[in-house]
Amino acid sequence: MSDSGAVLPWLVIRQDDNGNQYRVGRYATRAEAQKIVDSFDDRGHKQLYWVERIGQSVQ
Repeated sequence: MSDSGAVLPWLVIRQDDNGNQYRVGRYATRAEAQKIVDSFDDRGHKQLYWVERIGQSVQ
């Protein structure tokens, strides 16, 4: 089964200690993406994680 036609406009972004940013994953809804961010935060990850919509930038 291929999801190449799926619309996944929500990204989870991670920023490391050096300011480098990486896309962690793409999700269909903001709520799904936020659950991933929350799970990383709950486990005590040191990096900064946030949710961003494709085409939108926090900078």
